[in-house]
Amino acid sequence: MFKINIRFYISVIASKIVMKLSKTFFKGGSNFPGKVALKLNKSILKTLGKEYKVILITGTNGKTTTTSMVYSMLKDSGKRVITNHTGANMLPGIVACFVENYKFNHSYNGEQYAVIEIDEANVKLVTEFISPEVITITNLFRDQLDRYGEVHTTLLKILEGVEKSPFSTLVLNGDESSLGDIPAPNRKVYYGLNYGLENGDNLDNNADSKFCKKCKNPYTYNFITYNHLGDYKCESCGYKRPDLDYKVDEIKELSREGSMVLINGEELYINQPGVYNIYNSLCAYSIGKVLGLDKNILFDALRKQKSSFGRQEEIKIENKEVKIILVKNPAGYDQALSTVALDSRNINLALMLNDNYADGRDISWIWDVKFEKLSSLDVEKFMISGDRLYDMAVRLKVSGLEEEKFTLCESYDKLLEEIKLCESDVVYILATYTAMINFRKYLHSKNYIEKLW
Repeated sequence: MFKINIRFYISVIASKIVMKLSKTFFKGGSNFPGKVALKLNKSILKTLGKEYKVILITGTNGKTTTTSMVYSMLKDSGKRVITNHTGANMLPGIVACFVENYKFNHSYNGEQYAVIEIDEANVKLVTEFISPEVITITNLFRDQLDRYGEVHTTLLKILEGVEKSPFSTLVLNGDESSLGDIPAPNRKVYYGLNYGLENGDNLDNNADSKFCKKCKNPYTYNFITYNHLGDYKCESCGYKRPDLDYKVDEIKELSREGSMVLINGEELYINQPGVYNIYNSLCAYSIGKVLGLDKNILFDALRKQKSSFGRQEEIKIENKEVKIILVKNPAGYDQALSTVALDSRNINLALMLNDNYADGRDISWIWDVKFEKLSSLDVEKFMISGDRLYDMAVRLKVSGLEEEKFTLCESYDKLLEEIKLCESDVVYILATYTAMINFRKYLHSKNYIEKLW
């Protein structure tokens, strides 16, 4: 026991020193301190996490925003809560989050919560040492196919982690056909929309999960929200969407500022635009209800929710209103474009495409994004940047957009200059993960962003 404690304290101290140096000299360090801790003590998370009620939030899209929402709900409820707010969602980043919040010789008598965004393939690495109070799966879309494979493979990775934690409550997107009838003994809570959005009830050719998970026949739909999400059923074997515990009955208003909806019959304003943020909000609300939080606090938190970094984050560049939106797969990109389309003003678009490991090396997915819808918007200028800017330019050209509006920006200096030169004051930046992170660092160095993380 003595040796174990010594190893634990040495690993925490070493990790904290590395964290301090990383933040001081490199303005970052959200993963490396965790790697140091794990190198010294592979099971450190078992000790770090034992005093917390842990909520794990995973899935393809919406993890960061939903995590931020649940964090706000718990904080507004007067709970002590920590979170990996930088979005470092693999095992080293999660360990670093717990290490950063660990206090020597400090005891806390009340309930403590940890709201943790987690990469799909890392769920099993965390549940090896922690039994979460809640495990949430937001959705499953094609994403980083070179790393995850197809949607079914991603689900299997998550379920490996769920199997290790049979007493965790599962909060699941009921509109996601992959998540119905999960073979696990856990308590299951489902949320979803009782409100169709797309025209008709036929799936798009590029939808991700078109065939029944049980008998492989095609699904039919009472209605579709977007991509393959909706009220699905299989006419062949009878598999269908589960009964929803928490649901949006009506979407009364969609605007560029937010949405007015009815959740279980009660009116709520969500201070984040787009249908995907309605899903994120409903997911966060469902988690809050499972945790027994007061409904009024949940509603109030969603009314005043602020954007997470890179997720519809708003900044000022001189007189320009700039909004940064992370995009990383066809389903999410299409929803980002639909959200941009809610803005009836004259706008400018910057599209940044990288192909680093965290983005996915294979960029063929951009051909499944419906860029053609941009032709109906009042776009003044398209600024194209990132490591694969020429691939993006070709994709936009093929989509029928006006080439004379294209500006190729091979450097961040050029992109910033073009943003400043925009005639209208509204700029949307749609960027893949490393493009978003690196451009934010650049803007931070130019004093346009005060807080890097």
